[in-house]
Amino acid sequence: CHRQVADILESRYPEVVESQPELLAHHHTQANSPQTAVAYWLKAGQQAIRRFADQEAVGHLQKGLEVLLTLPETPERDRLELTLQTRLGPVLMATKGYAAPVVGEAYRRARDLCQQLKDITQLFPVLWGSWMYHLFRAEHEAANELTEQILSVAQTTGDADLALEAHFAAGLSTFYCGEFSAAREHLEQVVGAYDPERHKELAATFGGLDPGVCSLAYLSWTLWMLGYPDLALKKADEAQSLAEHVANLYTQTRALYWDSLVRQFTGQWDVLRERIDLAISMATEHGFALVLGAGPIMRGWALVAQGKVDEGIKSIRQGLERYRTTGAEVQLPHLLTPLIEAYKKLEEPEEGLDTLAEAQALVEKTGERYYEAELQRLKGELLLTQSSDDSAEAETCFHRALEIARDQQAKSLELRTATSLARLWQRQGKEDDALRLLNDVFGWFTDGFDTADLQEARGLLDELGASKSVNANGAQAAE
Repeated sequence: CHRQVADILESRYPEVVESQPELLAHHHTQANSPQTAVAYWLKAGQQAIRRFADQEAVGHLQKGLEVLLTLPETPERDRLELTLQTRLGPVLMATKGYAAPVVGEAYRRARDLCQQLKDITQLFPVLWGSWMYHLFRAEHEAANELTEQILSVAQTTGDADLALEAHFAAGLSTFYCGEFSAAREHLEQVVGAYDPERHKELAATFGGLDPGVCSLAYLSWTLWMLGYPDLALKKADEAQSLAEHVANLYTQTRALYWDSLVRQFTGQWDVLRERIDLAISMATEHGFALVLGAGPIMRGWALVAQGKVDEGIKSIRQGLERYRTTGAEVQLPHLLTPLIEAYKKLEEPEEGLDTLAEAQALVEKTGERYYEAELQRLKGELLLTQSSDDSAEAETCFHRALEIARDQQAKSLELRTATSLARLWQRQGKEDDALRLLNDVFGWFTDGFDTADLQEARGLLDELGASKSVNANGAQAAE
């Protein structure tokens, strides 16, 4: 019966065959025609991917793999399985999260198949997928090793598209390790080579992410770290515009989340709320697991900054729980920061220090150091909140944060720390030292003067300058 239905559909209704391959896949599966069934399941999965129906695509591709196991082991079967696995990996990343165990299994199996078949043409996307899996598990040593292999394969093949994706991978890996100048170089290579028409199809193979949008977003983070806030915001705006142009729902959703981080860096909390609320709405509709975890964390951060601390803590904790269920540890030291700031606002430094210790343990465990300087600065702030007797230890934390930021060329984090240390020295009566330190760092900046950190630093400089003027006048009067 199923074979007859399949024959009728194929001979008389070619439009149904084209538009509903899953229907043919079902009938051939039931008719015990596995070879034909698998081909239709693959076609159905690919069509669902093009419609951004990722959950549907996962179902079709997994069914294809299930039917494939009934075929005898041959090189042809292995090649078909490799195709199914490399199509399945990106949609599993979108629906389960990059670090989900099923993602790792898909790419491990694909890599084994590449080795069995000696198929160099398929190796690059498999290495790339494995890299993304390890990156989001914050297994940065493994991710960095894969980045080197990815760059090597791209260079060997001489394929410009593979080179673009290789520099994208290298840009993200170096960013998370706190190598901001290297990250900028890699990401700018991607942005310079990217063509939205030529490269829009790459997302289907590489994590569901448009490389142009993602590179612009990460470049905006990198530029902020390096001390160019206005340029960072410009690149963030370009990422949003490009995301709308490429019409990739997953990339659009992630781009809204990426933009929220830039707004957190620059203290634009209203814009952050607008972006992240839309991202959560889109992620909820389409089942994008990673944003469903990270989104509430960012929303909670904005709530804390806007004075709704208890509500913010609830949202942050819910988000952290959901984020961890995806297997992800990348960004966790950063994403724990809003809890630390919330406890500081509540004058509960012990809770804040416990959370900070958790974040710092993750830094040491994973080697993810892009926010390490800020964690050191916050430790100093919490120690001062806990007791004014801890000023010496707090000052040590500030000096360590300055050292890290300077080593990383992270001028924005250096400015934050210089502001904290200058304020401590101001309270200790060391206004000249405070003014000299802060003025040296602040004077380096050429843009971003409307952003929160630079405004705070300018306000403190004005206080210190006024104090110095008053002291000088008082000394002259005494004479």
